[in-house]
Amino acid sequence: MTLLTIDKQNWTKGLTAAADQYQLFGPVKDKDQHQFKALTKGQVPDLDLVNTRLSPKDLIFPQSETIIEYSLDESQADHHIMKEAAKDYSPRAVVGIRPCDAKATQLVKLNFDAPDVKDPYWLRAYEATTFIGMACDAPLSTCFCTSAGCGPYNADGLDILMMDHGENYLAKVLTDKGQAFADAAGWNQATPEAADAFMAAKDAAEAKIVSTISTDNLADTDLLELHGASFWDDVAFACLNCGTCTFSCPTCWCFDLQDEVHGKSGVRMKNWDSCMFPIFTVHTTGHNPRETKTQRVRQRFMHKLKYFVDKYQTGIMCVGCGRCVRQCPVNIDIRRVCALMNSFKPADACAAQG
Repeated sequence: MTLLTIDKQNWTKGLTAAADQYQLFGPVKDKDQHQFKALTKGQVPDLDLVNTRLSPKDLIFPQSETIIEYSLDESQADHHIMKEAAKDYSPRAVVGIRPCDAKATQLVKLNFDAPDVKDPYWLRAYEATTFIGMACDAPLSTCFCTSAGCGPYNADGLDILMMDHGENYLAKVLTDKGQAFADAAGWNQATPEAADAFMAAKDAAEAKIVSTISTDNLADTDLLELHGASFWDDVAFACLNCGTCTFSCPTCWCFDLQDEVHGKSGVRMKNWDSCMFPIFTVHTTGHNPRETKTQRVRQRFMHKLKYFVDKYQTGIMCVGCGRCVRQCPVNIDIRRVCALMNSFKPADACAAQG
């Protein structure tokens, strides 16, 4: 690991130099919200924010992505041929990603880079990307990252971790990809003493986090008994099935494949989907195994807080960014649901629903 100092006066100059080798993305102000976008020439990411409304997961996993193109024109010799849509997997860098969003890529990677099945589109985009993180010194009251396997200075999934240090940024170069980006940007001022500054800032940032969750009992709780717990109707009562929680979540990975045909040309698209939508599990027969709102809400929380834990023998499928808490229009709070699930006792179970 290399420790560097980056003079803020040379910040723009370094990004401009790196842009010769990388397509740059970062958080920019868009009306009253920040979102991750491709940076135009000379544009710098706005690092004076806590978190974007949507996570930057769409830079690796686009909300809508054409993957196959084909022709239905029988007069053409190649009308039966399907071809992969042209894509740009040249080097790119996401500058200013928060540690929680970088950690989320590692959880999502478990799904798209499984031993037996690999998603080539997600993997190519991921491998082409360098992640330049910005530590979070001002967590919100809804952030609970430190008890969700993450933290404001967590380095998982990052190639470089930066922190604000007055007139400078301090940077930890964590991987070879990070070193390559630092070289391209001309960041080469070594600062070994930065290690102490990072540790002090990390401790200070973590001390500001006032929200926590407990997950210690989730792995040991019987899945079927938890599935039949009596609190699910109450949890789901206010839900609108709008999907805000899943679309804003950096770890939600559900998608649908859809063919779109115009005239005699067609494309196959990969689109985000949500377990909150009523038609998410509708079969071609018309049968829907999750036809009620309670069943869909239960699926969301069971997936994140129980199925994922059991399948991967790891922590929960959540990094504590708090987006779903802040944006839910009816104030459904994953922290409360996690508390109910973690403190569940079999006596609380009722007959399982659907």
